[in-house]
Parts: sequence; structure tokens; C-alpha cells
Amino acid sequence: MPSDGQGVTSRISLQTNSLMTETSTETTDPKAHMRRAAYDARNAQIDKDRISEIAVNSLVNLPEFQAAKTVLWYIDCRSELRTKQALPAALASGKRVVVPYCTVDEGGANKLGLWLLESMDELIIGKWKILEPPRERWGEPGKEIPPEEIDLVIVPGVGFSRTGGRMGNGQGYYDRLLERVRPDCVLVGLCYESQLFDNLVVSPHDVYMDKVVTETSVYSGRGRR
Repeated sequence: MPSDGQGVTSRISLQTNSLMTETSTETTDPKAHMRRAAYDARNAQIDKDRISEIAVNSLVNLPEFQAAKTVLWYIDCRSELRTKQALPAALASGKRVVVPYCTVDEGGANKLGLWLLESMDELIIGKWKILEPPRERWGEPGKEIPPEEIDLVIVPGVGFSRTGGRMGNGQGYYDRLLERVRPDCVLVGLCYESQLFDNLVVSPHDVYMDKVVTETSVYSGRGRR
């Protein structure tokens, strides 16, 4: 049997090897490295409330937004560009406002549920501390909206490019949703200018946005070609 000293040394070696493997993976995986840089940029963004208000104001004044009857409106969490403050005004605008919540499909894969929101009182703090409808109401008739009815999706992301490329959190929620919306559904990425990368690393399955809106500009993306 190894001595206590040998056991401690072995455990330290295993921990060190594990840490080196994680660091090596992030260093050698360009997408993981860029995702980390994008998280850092988003976290470091100063004056988030004011910057977010400017960006959201630009978003709601887009002709595409004005024309949309049913809008999927993400609710921000952590350091994402903040959208909650404008949600009551969106509800009062006469549009059908749909908010997403994180669930799984029949096969256990990550999926966004789509909830027709009529009042802020319908929301509670759920997974990852994001506002969502209470679990016992999921699937309620008249409240669940099929993706095909959405005219415009406001898409969050970790990083974007000025041509509409998007990098998500890696969980696949929006990737799966964007495969199911109509071809003419407008996709608008919403982010801080600091989250834009000219050399954004994207995967073959990643969907490009039609527009990317920040606090300083509205960029025309390549869309789903």
C-alpha cells in the first residue's frame, strides 16, 4: 500500500493533470477561447442599464420590429444586454410578446418553451435565475406558441460578428429553436458593441442573424442563406 505521503502526492498529481487538461482544451479550442473572451467582455461592460436602454430603443424602432405581430423577447440574465426594463412597454404595444423558458424535448435534448406573455405577474424566478412561467403552467393551452407563429426573434448571445455570426452558450437552446421558425422570420441579435468580433469562430450549424443591434449601430447580417 502507498504511504499517506504517496497518496497525497497522487491526488495532487491527478488534480494538476485535470487542471492542465482543462486549460489545454480551452487554449487549443479556438471557439472555447473566444467564448471566454466574449464572456469577459460582456462581464466588463460598464453602465449596462443605460447602454441596454439605448440598444433596445434602436431595436424596437427597426422597421422589421414595427411590422412584426408576434415577437420572441428574451429575458436577460447575468451580464446579458438587459431587456426586462422594456418588457412592460412591449406588452402594452399591442404585439403578441412571447418569452422563452428552458426545458427539454421528448428525447431529453435542451429546448426552449415559448410562452405567450400577457402580464409580468405570470413570471417567476426559474432556472439560472431567469424569469419564466411557473413550471406547473408549462404546456397550458392558449399560452404555448409554436415556433411557426413567430415573426421576429430577439436573440441573445455570448458573441456576435458584424455580418450576423453568433456564438451562444453552447447549450443548443437557440440553435434548435432557429431551425424551426419560418424562413421569413426575422432574427435580430442584441448585444453590447464590446461583444462584437471580426474573427468570430462559428460552427457549420450556427445560424446567422438578419440584423445585429448594439448601443451604437445596427448591422445587416447575412441571414440564413
